[in-house]
Parts: sequence; C-alpha cells; structure tokens
Amino acid sequence: MVSWIFTGACMLATGVALIALMLILWSLLTQGLSGINLDIFTKDTSAGGLRNAIVGSIMMCLVAMVFSVIIGVLAGTWLAEIGGNTRYGHTVRFLNDVLLSAPSILVGVFVSTILVNPFGGASGWAGAVALAILATPVVTRTTEDILNLQPSSLREASMALGASQFITIRRVIWKAAGAGLLTGGLLGFARISGETAPLLHTAGDNQFMHEPLWDIFGMMSNQNASLPVMMYNFALSPFEEANKLAWAGAVLLAFAVLGINVLGRWLAREKKM
Repeated sequence: MVSWIFTGACMLATGVALIALMLILWSLLTQGLSGINLDIFTKDTSAGGLRNAIVGSIMMCLVAMVFSVIIGVLAGTWLAEIGGNTRYGHTVRFLNDVLLSAPSILVGVFVSTILVNPFGGASGWAGAVALAILATPVVTRTTEDILNLQPSSLREASMALGASQFITIRRVIWKAAGAGLLTGGLLGFARISGETAPLLHTAGDNQFMHEPLWDIFGMMSNQNASLPVMMYNFALSPFEEANKLAWAGAVLLAFAVLGINVLGRWLAREKKM
C-alpha cells in the first residue's frame, strides 16, 4: 500500500510538472511565433527588430563561456584529482556551492561596483564577467562530479605506463569524460542564457548595434543590448508592438537553448561512437 501511494504521488507530481511545462510552451508558441519574421534578424530594436539584442547576447554569452569553461574545468579537475580532500579543497568546494546558489542580482551589483562605476558606465565586458561568474560554479561542480565517476583503473593504468599525473589527466581522464565536460558547459550556458538581473546592472541597453560587426572590442566596450533585457523592458511596455517583440525574443531564446542542447548531445554521442 505504501509503495502504491508513493508511486502515485510521484506520477501526480510528474503530471503537474508536465502540465505546467506544456502551458508555458503553449503560451510561448501561440504568442511568440506570430512575431517571428525577417525584420527580427535584420533590424535593430529601434526599428522594430531584434538584431542588436541577438548579437549582443551571443557576444556576451560566448565571452562568458570562454572564461567559465577554462576556470571551471581547471577548478573542477583540481578538486577531483589533486586537492579535493584537503582542508583547502573543502573550503573551495563550499565556496563554490555558495556561489552556485547566490542570487544573480548580487553578482550584478558586485560586478557593477568593480567594473561599471569605476570605469564610467555599463559595458558588454562587465556583462560578460557577470555571466561568467554565474556559469563558473556550474561548470566546476559538473566537472568534479564527472571526473569522480571515472574509474580509478584508468589513472592506475596510465601511471603504470610511466605517464605523469598531468599527462594522465589531460590525455586519459579528460578524454574519457569528454561527454560529461560538454554537458557541464551546456549547463553553464543554460544558467546564463536567460539571466536578466545582472545585465541590467552591468551591460545596460542599447537600441542600436555597434558597427562594424567585427569590431568585438568596440562593441563590448559600450552598453550592449541583450535578449533578456530587451524582453524585460518590452514586456513592461504599454505598446502592443513592443510586447510582440518581447514574445518573439522569448521564442528565439527558448529555441536557441534547445538547439544548443541537442547539438551538444549529438556531439557527445558521436564522440562515444
């Protein structure tokens, strides 16, 4: 009887979650797909498009993931393979867990204090740093967990053949855990792709796109538009066209995250094969 009750409760909870998800997706598709057109990708927000917001989000997320993947993988590797059982390792793990659950707006205020106020204004670089701080603990924790799942026989076999610990980690452990490390990067990207609060304090907003497009440093040095901030501002607007753009941006963001996750799983599957 207890088993039946527990199974029924689990099925009920799953059903409630699926219904909520379906309602969200239904609202997103019914109200957002009608706003998708060519102007979305060719015009800036000042002219009724989303081009500058799309480019700004891509730039800041890519820069943030470069920093977070490098730092997160190295930190997670150190915790799993070298100093995780030391007192310092326990302290680093605890602080990483604290940062993992820290409200994103606190990160935005912190980065604003050190990178926005002293340098005279918001910028894409400040926004990327804020996003990197949010993604790094996710990558660190995932990397540590994935590396801990790798069998000790791999390390023992490599070192028995005369390989150093550095070579063992780089050419054996990281290679065996490649799919998991990719998953960690995707989780970090999912963590930051829809963040709004830190970008409001750090990246600001811009109704136009910096020209030329290949001038990355020029673009990131000024206030930078992003899809989450645009969605936040336009959703509060009393104008119907602005609301329509906000829903269209939500659709683009949702499908972008879905596409990246599918691509990551496909790459991981190909690597295993």
